[in-house]
Amino acid sequence: MNLNRVEKIANAVLYEGYILYPYRPTALKNQQRFNFGVLSPRAYSESQQGSDPWKMQTECLLQAEAAATLDVKVRFLWLVSRQIGKLLKPTHRVDSGEAEYELVPELQAGERTFQAWQEAGEADVSAQQLSLNSLLAETYCQPFTFAASREEEHISDPEGRVVGVIIRTRNQLDGMLEVSAEPCGEVFRLRVVVKNLTETDINFGSRDEALTSAMVSVHTILGITSGRFVSLMDPPEQFKAAAANCNNVGTWPVLAGKEGEDDLVLSSPIILYDYPEVAAESPGDLCDATETDELLTLCIMSLTDEEKRAMLSADDRARRILERTETLPAEQLLKMHGAIRGLKRVEEKGQ
Repeated sequence: MNLNRVEKIANAVLYEGYILYPYRPTALKNQQRFNFGVLSPRAYSESQQGSDPWKMQTECLLQAEAAATLDVKVRFLWLVSRQIGKLLKPTHRVDSGEAEYELVPELQAGERTFQAWQEAGEADVSAQQLSLNSLLAETYCQPFTFAASREEEHISDPEGRVVGVIIRTRNQLDGMLEVSAEPCGEVFRLRVVVKNLTETDINFGSRDEALTSAMVSVHTILGITSGRFVSLMDPPEQFKAAAANCNNVGTWPVLAGKEGEDDLVLSSPIILYDYPEVAAESPGDLCDATETDELLTLCIMSLTDEEKRAMLSADDRARRILERTETLPAEQLLKMHGAIRGLKRVEEKGQ
């Protein structure tokens, strides 16, 4: 499966809402994050009456011979809990595990501010060359596990003394990928189910805590060899009834790649149309829904020095947004001012 054809739009989906303008952890709109494509551990989800579900289901239609093969790739963010420790006794040398510290909401080291925050890393689960014939006979089940981890990074002041530590921890994630197919008249209905089966205490103190055992911004990319997918947004007349009976839960599949191609599907928790794409004029991802690049870029440029320092302290993604914006060439900014596409000649009646 050639993911290059959907890489930009898939990454935009992956980081949708990760951090929003003004890109500071203290901003009100960043107090409740990750509202798209969240799969919580099953026990916690059920205790919350499913406000954050524990499974996601994609159903779509395809035309193919039974000998066709399918590739499935599920991508999501795996959250990293970033805590800040303040050393009780600053020192010029710290041996691993020996420094005593207390956890604090933030720590100042020279001009830099370090804050507690939830970062994210990328994770994916793939199943390749699945035979349609086999999927018609039985459901393909692939369990997956991502092991817990813990890392420490020292914080030094301008004098070179170690004054603090950044503690990054990830909880273990366990899940299941299920793929099946069934005949549906002249087409086949493909079903992909992603489940979060992480066993954990349901008594989290907050949703933020629960997110540390969740899969976030979950989306699925499907590819087919020797076959074609059918658009669910604009299906041919003979497939409209079958398309209407597809049951998509927490996600929606659209045709992806170059317009007119039909061998790729992006199933996203964000509503998209067939053949979504990121505008060629966009200099980079800004994490904001239906991004208005020019407006957001100008807003970032207008931030005060204090606001920019707060943005830099959020994480590397916010830092890259700021650095890219401040070094943006004038001609690139002008490109975002407006673009005309799809002009058609209009003739008056009678001509």
